[in-house]
Amino acid sequence: MRNEPYPRSQTSPRYLLLGATLGLLLAACTRATSQPTLVALAPTATTTAIASLTHSPSHTPSATPSPTASATITPSPTPTLHPMMIAAMRQQEYPGSDLVIEQELEPGVNYRRYYASYLSEGLKIYALLTVPNGERPATGWPVIVFNHGFIPPATYRTTQRYVAYVDNLARNGYIVVRSDYRGHDQSEGQATGAYSNPGYVVDVLNAVASLKRYPEADPDRIGMWGHSMGGYITLRSMVISSDIKAGVIWAGVVAPYPDVFARGNTRPTPVVSVTPFPGGRWRTAWIEQYGTPEENPEFWNGISANAYLAELSGPLQLHHGTSDASVPLAASQTLYEEMLADGMPVEFYTYDGDNHNLSGFFTTAMTRTIEFFDRYLKP
Repeated sequence: MRNEPYPRSQTSPRYLLLGATLGLLLAACTRATSQPTLVALAPTATTTAIASLTHSPSHTPSATPSPTASATITPSPTPTLHPMMIAAMRQQEYPGSDLVIEQELEPGVNYRRYYASYLSEGLKIYALLTVPNGERPATGWPVIVFNHGFIPPATYRTTQRYVAYVDNLARNGYIVVRSDYRGHDQSEGQATGAYSNPGYVVDVLNAVASLKRYPEADPDRIGMWGHSMGGYITLRSMVISSDIKAGVIWAGVVAPYPDVFARGNTRPTPVVSVTPFPGGRWRTAWIEQYGTPEENPEFWNGISANAYLAELSGPLQLHHGTSDASVPLAASQTLYEEMLADGMPVEFYTYDGDNHNLSGFFTTAMTRTIEFFDRYLKP
Protein backbone atom coordinates (compact mmCIF):
# COMPACT_ATOMS: atom_id res chain seq x y z
CA MET A 1 0.00 0.00 0.00
CA ARG A 2 2.25 2.73 -1.25
CA ASN A 3 1.39 6.39 -1.37
CA GLU A 4 1.01 8.22 -4.65
CA PRO A 5 0.95 11.71 -5.80
CA TYR A 6 0.62 13.18 -2.31
CA PRO A 7 0.77 9.88 -0.48
CA ARG A 8 0.12 6.24 -1.15
CA SER A 9 0.02 4.77 1.51
CA GLN A 10 -9.56 -8.45 11.27
CA THR A 11 -13.00 -11.27 12.49
CA SER A 12 -16.29 -10.29 14.19
CA PRO A 13 -16.64 -11.44 17.81
CA ARG A 14 -19.56 -13.57 16.70
CA TYR A 15 -18.45 -14.96 13.40
CA LEU A 16 -15.72 -15.42 10.87
CA LEU A 17 -16.48 -14.10 7.44
CA LEU A 18 -16.63 -17.04 5.05
CA GLY A 19 -15.44 -16.92 1.50
CA ALA A 20 -18.97 -17.08 0.15
CA THR A 21 -20.03 -14.12 2.25
CA LEU A 22 -17.08 -12.10 1.02
CA GLY A 23 -17.99 -13.01 -2.51
CA LEU A 24 -21.43 -11.51 -1.98
CA LEU A 25 -19.86 -8.39 -0.46
CA LEU A 26 -17.51 -7.99 -3.39
CA ALA A 27 -20.41 -8.39 -5.79
CA ALA A 28 -22.37 -5.79 -3.87
CA CYS A 29 -19.39 -3.44 -3.93
CA THR A 30 -19.33 -3.35 -7.71
CA ARG A 31 -22.72 -1.70 -7.62
CA ALA A 32 -21.51 1.14 -5.34
CA THR A 33 -21.58 4.67 -6.68
CA SER A 34 -20.24 7.98 -5.57
CA GLN A 35 -23.51 8.67 -3.74
CA PRO A 36 -23.13 8.49 0.05
CA THR A 37 -24.63 5.77 2.20
CA LEU A 38 -25.31 7.39 5.54
CA VAL A 39 -26.15 5.87 8.89
CA ALA A 40 -25.88 7.73 12.16
CA LEU A 41 -27.10 5.61 15.04
CA ALA A 42 -26.66 6.20 18.73
CA PRO A 43 -24.19 3.82 20.36
CA THR A 44 -25.85 1.09 22.40
CA ALA A 45 -22.86 -0.50 24.10
CA THR A 46 -20.24 0.65 26.54
CA THR A 47 -16.67 -0.45 26.95
CA THR A 48 -16.35 -3.84 28.62
CA ALA A 49 -13.86 -4.09 31.44
CA ILE A 50 -11.08 -6.62 31.00
CA ALA A 51 -11.61 -9.34 33.59
CA SER A 52 -8.74 -10.77 35.60
CA LEU A 53 -7.74 -14.21 34.40
CA THR A 54 -6.00 -15.30 37.63
CA HIS A 55 -7.37 -18.27 39.59
CA SER A 56 -8.01 -17.78 43.32
CA PRO A 57 -8.58 -21.19 44.95
CA SER A 58 -10.75 -21.36 48.05
CA HIS A 59 -10.23 -23.76 51.00
CA THR A 60 -12.35 -24.28 54.13
CA PRO A 61 -10.43 -25.97 56.98
CA SER A 62 -12.09 -28.90 58.79
CA ALA A 63 -12.94 -28.70 62.49
CA THR A 64 -10.24 -31.28 63.37
CA PRO A 65 -6.99 -30.94 61.47
CA SER A 66 -5.79 -34.13 59.82
CA PRO A 67 -2.47 -35.45 61.12
CA THR A 68 -1.43 -36.33 57.58
CA ALA A 69 -0.14 -33.86 55.04
CA SER A 70 -2.83 -32.37 52.82
CA ALA A 71 -2.50 -31.80 49.10
CA THR A 72 -1.27 -28.36 48.08
CA ILE A 73 -3.46 -26.45 45.63
CA THR A 74 -1.33 -24.58 43.10
CA PRO A 75 -2.98 -21.61 41.38
CA SER A 76 -3.08 -21.74 37.60
CA PRO A 77 -0.72 -19.23 35.98
CA THR A 78 -2.17 -16.09 34.47
CA PRO A 79 -2.36 -16.59 30.68
CA THR A 80 0.07 -14.50 28.66
CA LEU A 81 -1.65 -12.42 26.02
CA HIS A 82 -0.13 -12.01 22.59
CA PRO A 83 1.20 -8.41 22.34
CA MET A 84 -0.99 -7.76 19.28
CA MET A 85 -4.20 -8.65 21.14
CA ILE A 86 -6.51 -5.75 21.84
CA ALA A 87 -6.86 -6.90 25.46
CA ALA A 88 -3.09 -6.82 25.89
CA MET A 89 -2.82 -3.34 24.38
CA ARG A 90 -5.60 -2.09 26.66
CA GLN A 91 -3.60 -3.21 29.68
CA GLN A 92 -0.59 -1.10 28.68
CA GLU A 93 0.00 2.50 29.63
CA TYR A 94 0.62 5.23 27.07
CA PRO A 95 1.96 8.19 29.08
CA GLY A 96 3.47 10.16 26.21
CA SER A 97 5.56 13.15 27.24
CA ASP A 98 5.76 16.90 26.80
CA LEU A 99 5.77 17.94 23.15
CA VAL A 100 9.12 19.51 22.32
CA ILE A 101 9.37 22.07 19.52
CA GLU A 102 12.54 21.12 17.64
CA GLN A 103 12.28 23.62 14.81
CA GLU A 104 9.81 26.16 13.44
CA LEU A 105 9.01 25.63 9.77
CA GLU A 106 7.55 27.86 7.10
CA PRO A 107 3.99 28.77 8.18
CA GLY A 108 0.78 27.86 6.44
CA VAL A 109 -1.93 30.27 5.33
CA ASN A 110 -3.39 30.74 8.81
CA TYR A 111 -1.38 28.39 10.99
CA ARG A 112 2.12 27.77 12.26
CA ARG A 113 4.16 24.66 11.39
CA TYR A 114 6.71 22.96 13.61
CA TYR A 115 9.04 19.99 13.67
CA ALA A 116 8.24 18.51 17.09
CA SER A 117 9.09 15.42 19.15
CA TYR A 118 7.72 13.30 22.00
CA LEU A 119 8.56 10.00 23.73
CA SER A 120 7.09 6.56 23.04
CA GLU A 121 8.43 3.54 24.96
CA GLY A 122 11.62 5.49 25.53
CA LEU A 123 12.01 6.26 21.82
CA LYS A 124 12.20 9.82 20.55
CA ILE A 125 9.46 10.11 17.92
CA TYR A 126 9.31 13.11 15.63
CA ALA A 127 6.18 14.65 14.14
CA LEU A 128 4.86 17.47 11.99
CA LEU A 129 2.83 19.81 14.21
CA THR A 130 0.51 22.60 13.06
CA VAL A 131 -1.10 25.16 15.38
CA PRO A 132 -3.81 27.64 14.28
CA ASN A 133 -3.16 31.36 14.43
CA GLY A 134 -5.44 33.59 16.46
CA GLU A 135 -6.74 33.57 19.98
CA ARG A 136 -6.66 30.16 21.62
CA PRO A 137 -10.14 28.91 22.62
CA ALA A 138 -10.77 28.76 26.36
CA THR A 139 -10.35 24.98 26.44
CA GLY A 140 -7.71 24.81 23.70
CA TRP A 141 -7.81 24.01 20.00
CA PRO A 142 -9.42 20.80 18.76
CA VAL A 143 -6.89 18.22 17.59
CA ILE A 144 -6.57 15.75 14.73
CA VAL A 145 -3.96 13.00 14.97
CA PHE A 146 -2.99 12.24 11.38
CA ASN A 147 -1.96 8.64 10.58
CA HIS A 148 -0.23 8.34 7.22
CA GLY A 149 -0.28 5.22 5.08
CA PHE A 150 2.62 3.00 4.13
CA ILE A 151 5.63 4.81 2.75
CA PRO A 152 9.00 3.00 2.69
CA PRO A 153 10.66 4.16 5.91
CA ALA A 154 13.96 4.72 4.14
CA THR A 155 12.39 7.32 1.83
CA TYR A 156 9.83 8.84 4.24
CA ARG A 157 10.38 12.49 5.12
CA THR A 158 8.42 14.49 7.70
CA THR A 159 7.67 17.49 5.52
CA GLN A 160 6.87 15.51 2.35
CA ARG A 161 3.72 13.70 1.17
CA TYR A 162 0.17 14.36 2.44
CA VAL A 163 0.87 18.09 2.18
CA ALA A 164 -2.60 18.98 0.84
CA TYR A 165 -4.32 16.71 3.37
CA VAL A 166 -2.64 18.29 6.37
CA ASP A 167 -3.09 21.80 4.97
CA ASN A 168 -6.86 21.38 4.56
CA LEU A 169 -7.30 20.19 8.13
CA ALA A 170 -4.92 22.76 9.63
CA ARG A 171 -6.45 25.78 7.90
CA ASN A 172 -9.88 24.82 9.31
CA GLY A 173 -8.90 25.52 12.90
CA TYR A 174 -7.32 22.24 14.04
CA ILE A 175 -4.05 21.36 15.64
CA VAL A 176 -2.72 18.57 13.43
CA VAL A 177 -0.03 16.09 14.45
CA ARG A 178 1.36 13.72 11.84
CA SER A 179 3.56 11.24 13.65
CA ASP A 180 6.71 9.81 12.08
CA TYR A 181 6.29 6.24 13.32
CA ARG A 182 9.35 4.60 14.83
CA GLY A 183 12.09 4.06 12.29
CA HIS A 184 10.73 6.74 9.94
CA ASP A 185 13.00 9.65 9.03
CA GLN A 186 14.65 10.78 12.28
CA SER A 187 12.39 8.83 14.69
CA GLU A 188 14.28 6.34 16.84
CA GLY A 189 13.58 2.60 16.83
CA GLN A 190 13.03 -0.01 14.16
CA ALA A 191 10.34 0.25 11.51
CA THR A 192 8.68 -3.13 12.07
CA GLY A 193 5.49 -2.58 10.07
CA ALA A 194 1.98 -2.18 11.50
CA TYR A 195 0.27 -5.53 10.98
CA SER A 196 2.41 -7.90 13.04
CA ASN A 197 3.85 -5.54 15.63
CA PRO A 198 2.07 -3.04 17.94
CA GLY A 199 4.80 -0.39 17.73
CA TYR A 200 3.15 2.07 15.32
CA VAL A 201 -0.11 2.03 17.27
CA VAL A 202 1.85 2.53 20.50
CA ASP A 203 3.54 5.55 18.95
CA VAL A 204 0.20 7.05 17.93
CA LEU A 205 -1.38 6.47 21.36
CA ASN A 206 1.60 8.15 22.99
CA ALA A 207 1.10 11.05 20.60
CA VAL A 208 -2.49 11.32 21.87
CA ALA A 209 -1.24 11.38 25.47
CA SER A 210 1.37 13.99 24.62
CA LEU A 211 -1.26 16.21 23.01
CA LYS A 212 -3.39 15.99 26.15
CA ARG A 213 -0.48 17.63 27.95
CA TYR A 214 0.09 20.29 25.28
CA PRO A 215 -1.19 23.69 26.52
CA GLU A 216 -2.52 24.74 23.10
CA ALA A 217 -4.69 21.59 22.72
CA ASP A 218 -8.08 20.67 24.13
CA PRO A 219 -7.58 17.21 25.72
CA ASP A 220 -11.28 16.41 25.36
CA ARG A 221 -11.52 17.19 21.62
CA ILE A 222 -9.14 14.80 19.91
CA GLY A 223 -9.99 13.12 16.61
CA MET A 224 -8.04 10.82 14.32
CA TRP A 225 -7.62 10.59 10.55
CA GLY A 226 -6.02 7.67 8.73
CA HIS A 227 -5.29 6.59 5.17
CA SER A 228 -4.68 2.97 4.10
CA MET A 229 -2.35 1.50 6.76
CA GLY A 230 -3.11 4.64 8.76
CA GLY A 231 -6.78 3.64 8.67
CA TYR A 232 -5.83 0.32 10.27
CA ILE A 233 -3.93 2.23 12.96
CA THR A 234 -6.89 4.54 13.50
CA LEU A 235 -9.38 1.69 13.95
CA ARG A 236 -7.14 -0.13 16.42
CA SER A 237 -6.45 3.06 18.37
CA MET A 238 -10.17 3.76 18.72
CA VAL A 239 -10.92 0.38 20.32
CA ILE A 240 -7.96 0.72 22.69
CA SER A 241 -8.25 4.35 23.88
CA SER A 242 -11.35 6.28 24.92
CA ASP A 243 -9.57 9.60 24.28
CA ILE A 244 -10.31 9.62 20.53
CA LYS A 245 -13.74 11.17 20.01
CA ALA A 246 -14.17 10.68 16.24
CA GLY A 247 -12.34 9.02 13.38
CA VAL A 248 -12.17 9.37 9.59
CA ILE A 249 -10.65 6.63 7.43
CA TRP A 250 -9.79 6.87 3.75
CA ALA A 251 -9.20 3.60 1.84
CA GLY A 252 -8.41 1.83 5.10
CA VAL A 253 -7.02 -1.65 5.71
CA VAL A 254 -9.97 -2.26 8.01
CA ALA A 255 -11.42 -5.71 7.24
CA PRO A 256 -11.15 -8.50 9.86
CA TYR A 257 -7.63 -9.89 10.17
CA PRO A 258 -8.07 -13.25 8.38
CA ASP A 259 -9.77 -11.58 5.42
CA VAL A 260 -7.25 -8.78 5.12
CA PHE A 261 -4.26 -11.04 4.79
CA ALA A 262 -5.67 -14.17 3.15
CA ARG A 263 -3.33 -15.36 0.42
CA GLY A 264 -3.22 -18.18 -2.11
CA ASN A 265 -5.89 -20.81 -1.53
CA THR A 266 -6.52 -20.00 2.12
CA ARG A 267 -9.69 -18.14 1.09
CA PRO A 268 -11.33 -18.13 -2.31
CA THR A 269 -11.98 -14.38 -2.37
CA PRO A 270 -9.53 -12.51 -0.11
CA VAL A 271 -10.46 -8.91 0.59
CA VAL A 272 -6.87 -7.73 0.34
CA SER A 273 -3.83 -9.48 -1.07
CA VAL A 274 -0.66 -7.80 0.10
CA THR A 275 2.84 -8.61 1.19
CA PRO A 276 3.10 -7.02 4.66
CA PHE A 277 6.19 -4.94 5.45
CA PRO A 278 8.60 -6.22 6.59
CA GLY A 279 9.00 -10.02 6.90
CA GLY A 280 6.08 -11.58 5.07
CA ARG A 281 6.35 -14.83 7.05
CA TRP A 282 4.71 -13.50 10.20
CA ARG A 283 1.24 -14.69 9.18
CA THR A 284 2.53 -18.17 8.34
CA ALA A 285 4.32 -18.28 11.70
CA TRP A 286 1.12 -17.31 13.50
CA ILE A 287 -0.85 -20.05 11.74
CA GLU A 288 1.84 -22.60 12.61
CA GLN A 289 1.77 -21.54 16.27
CA TYR A 290 -1.91 -20.72 16.85
CA GLY A 291 -3.77 -22.44 14.03
CA THR A 292 -5.89 -21.06 11.22
CA PRO A 293 -8.73 -18.62 11.84
CA GLU A 294 -11.17 -21.53 11.51
CA GLU A 295 -9.19 -23.65 13.98
CA ASN A 296 -8.57 -20.92 16.52
CA PRO A 297 -11.05 -18.05 16.11
CA GLU A 298 -10.37 -16.88 19.69
CA PHE A 299 -6.81 -15.88 18.80
CA TRP A 300 -7.68 -14.22 15.50
CA ASN A 301 -10.64 -12.37 17.03
CA GLY A 302 -8.38 -11.27 19.86
CA ILE A 303 -5.97 -9.45 17.57
CA SER A 304 -8.66 -7.96 15.32
CA ALA A 305 -10.10 -4.53 16.07
CA ASN A 306 -13.25 -5.64 14.21
CA ALA A 307 -14.11 -7.91 17.13
CA TYR A 308 -14.42 -4.84 19.38
CA LEU A 309 -16.48 -2.46 17.27
CA ALA A 310 -19.22 -2.17 19.91
CA GLU A 311 -16.57 -0.53 22.10
CA LEU A 312 -15.32 2.09 19.66
CA SER A 313 -14.51 5.40 21.33
CA GLY A 314 -16.49 7.46 18.81
CA PRO A 315 -18.24 7.59 15.42
CA LEU A 316 -16.48 6.74 12.17
CA GLN A 317 -16.66 8.14 8.67
CA LEU A 318 -15.40 5.87 5.87
CA HIS A 319 -14.33 6.82 2.33
CA HIS A 320 -13.30 4.47 -0.49
CA GLY A 321 -12.83 4.60 -4.24
CA THR A 322 -14.44 1.82 -6.26
CA SER A 323 -11.33 1.41 -8.43
CA ASP A 324 -8.84 1.26 -5.56
CA ALA A 325 -6.15 -1.18 -6.73
CA SER A 326 -4.31 -1.27 -3.38
CA VAL A 327 -7.09 -1.83 -0.86
CA PRO A 328 -10.31 -3.08 -2.47
CA LEU A 329 -13.62 -1.45 -1.63
CA ALA A 330 -14.76 -4.64 0.15
CA ALA A 331 -12.51 -3.77 3.12
CA SER A 332 -14.50 -0.64 3.98
CA GLN A 333 -17.77 -2.31 2.98
CA THR A 334 -17.10 -5.13 5.46
CA LEU A 335 -16.35 -2.72 8.30
CA TYR A 336 -19.44 -0.69 7.47
CA GLU A 337 -21.69 -3.79 7.59
CA GLU A 338 -20.14 -4.88 10.88
CA MET A 339 -20.71 -1.47 12.43
CA LEU A 340 -24.34 -1.53 11.33
CA ALA A 341 -24.74 -4.96 12.91
CA ASP A 342 -23.31 -3.59 16.18
CA GLY A 343 -25.53 -0.50 16.06
CA MET A 344 -22.58 1.88 15.92
CA PRO A 345 -22.60 5.39 14.36
CA VAL A 346 -21.03 5.29 10.91
CA GLU A 347 -21.03 7.14 7.59
CA PHE A 348 -19.81 5.48 4.41
CA TYR A 349 -19.02 7.24 1.12
CA THR A 350 -17.93 5.54 -2.10
CA TYR A 351 -16.40 7.31 -5.08
CA ASP A 352 -17.15 5.82 -8.49
CA GLY A 353 -13.99 4.99 -10.43
CA ASP A 354 -11.65 6.69 -7.99
CA ASN A 355 -8.28 5.39 -6.86
CA HIS A 356 -6.50 4.67 -3.57
CA ASN A 357 -5.86 8.36 -2.90
CA LEU A 358 -9.33 9.60 -3.95
CA SER A 359 -7.54 11.90 -6.38
CA GLY A 360 -10.65 12.42 -8.51
CA PHE A 361 -12.90 13.37 -5.60
CA PHE A 362 -10.30 14.82 -3.23
CA THR A 363 -12.10 18.11 -2.60
CA THR A 364 -15.46 16.39 -2.00
CA ALA A 365 -13.97 13.82 0.36
CA MET A 366 -12.02 16.45 2.26
CA THR A 367 -15.07 18.69 2.61
CA ARG A 368 -17.04 15.77 4.07
CA THR A 369 -14.13 14.97 6.37
CA ILE A 370 -13.93 18.48 7.78
CA GLU A 371 -17.71 18.71 8.20
CA PHE A 372 -17.63 15.42 10.15
CA PHE A 373 -14.84 16.55 12.45
CA ASP A 374 -16.55 19.94 12.95
CA ARG A 375 -19.73 18.14 14.00
CA TYR A 376 -18.04 16.03 16.67
CA LEU A 377 -15.01 18.07 17.75
CA LYS A 378 -16.26 21.66 17.69
CA PRO A 379 -18.97 22.94 20.06
